Amino acid sequence: MFTLVTGVGYTGRRVLSLLPRESVIGLSRSALDIDRPTTLFDLDSATTMPVALPPRYAVIYTVPPKGAAPDARLQRFLPMLEPAPQRFVYISTTGVYGDCSGATVSETTPVKPANERSGRRVAAETLLAQWAGKNACDLVILRAPGIYGPGRLGLDNIRSGMPVLSEDDANPGNRIHVDDLAACCVAALADNIPAGIYNVGDNDHRSSTWFTREVARQARLPAPPQISRETANHQFSAARLSFMAESRRVDTRKMREVLGVTPRYANPEDGIAASCLLYT
Repeated sequence: MFTLVTGVGYTGRRVLSLLPRESVIGLSRSALDIDRPTTLFDLDSATTMPVALPPRYAVIYTVPPKGAAPDARLQRFLPMLEPAPQRFVYISTTGVYGDCSGATVSETTPVKPANERSGRRVAAETLLAQWAGKNACDLVILRAPGIYGPGRLGLDNIRSGMPVLSEDDANPGNRIHVDDLAACCVAALADNIPAGIYNVGDNDHRSSTWFTREVARQARLPAPPQISRETANHQFSAARLSFMAESRRVDTRKMREVLGVTPRYANPEDGIAASCLLYT
């Protein structure tokens, strides 16, 4: 099936690379030097679709919301899809579950976003569900945790000596390597994959403190200093504190058993190693 990849950034570029060149096109805000067809498309200003859409196609949408809910970018984009796609794959966030005090969450766990960032995603999911229902479109929502990979290991923060929470104060971690997320996007295109919500991740819940220390070890950098949560409340930015305020373990069994994806980097030590080798 022809696929329209909307947003060719960190994740979208990898999705493009996994799809046949002759049956995919990427919509990108800026010109890219890649071996897949792309066309310029800025969702903050576009009024028409820059390519002709075939009778049968799918959309993979990686563009983050902008501003307050509802998502103006998504609202601008959906009316351009004429005819409507057979399948729409949307990358959301596990942040929609809010703070669960370390409990395990599945796709049936009610959403309770605790900040504006996650609230925008819930609003986008709702908007998409309503639109898909009206247009006979199969909607697949991939709720992703923190995305890491080459160039996204926090090496600059480690080099600058930025502290991390002490392991005793750290919350359970949830993450996914960008290549595994791209694989989930491609798997979600298959007609035999049921529409619905899928939590995606490596299912390894070691803390962000452990992750940062492991990155430092593999990159042969000094381990970051550890501070208490009380001290962090005075030193960390509001954005960083908002992530620290939420604690949950994301269950990804449906990803493995229904979506059919076993992460290549189920052990984040392997994902870090591969990312360090490719980091420039």
